[in-house]
Amino acid sequence: MNYLAHIYLSGDNSGRKIGGFIADFVKGNQLLGYPSDVQSGIRLHRQVDTFTDRHPYVLKIKELLRPAFGRYSGIFLDIFYDYFLAKNFDEYSSTPLLKFSRTFYLDTVGRYTSLPATVKGFAWHFMLTNRLCKYAELSGIQRALEIMSRYSSLPPLSHEAVAFLKRHNDVLEKNFRDFFPDLQRLSFDFIRNEQRPA
Repeated sequence: MNYLAHIYLSGDNSGRKIGGFIADFVKGNQLLGYPSDVQSGIRLHRQVDTFTDRHPYVLKIKELLRPAFGRYSGIFLDIFYDYFLAKNFDEYSSTPLLKFSRTFYLDTVGRYTSLPATVKGFAWHFMLTNRLCKYAELSGIQRALEIMSRYSSLPPLSHEAVAFLKRHNDVLEKNFRDFFPDLQRLSFDFIRNEQRPA
């Protein structure tokens, strides 16, 4: 899962959403240095990633991506999943994507000083370019992949990825729709258990 999915799956708590956003940049027990609600989001993010990596629907669809994207198939699939979530956001949330995104950006600004240094490095650009809403557009997906390839080992295959997404849109979207409810249930159960009194 990519940023939008992790933030969405974190529920209504702003700190948990921040945790879902920053989790990839918080290693091991570093999470203990954050408030409890942010820690919850980091733990949920980790569970979502583990669940996703092992899910049979995900393992099956990665076989479709592997000839084109090799060992980076999972990363490209994460971006594709965010595209389908963003494009169909009104089916999954009563809050419009624009309002959802703006609320998250305000929460991020409010906690900016406590973000990991790496996140601070891209957070303003992420917010000012309205990256979460841009995931609903093929041009936004292409731009996200261009940025990722510039700052990571991801190969520069943004044009190829968009062409692949267009070519296999129906099967990829069906896979997302089949898989995502399982992820929603996992997240709901996680949040419910976290909220139970000790």
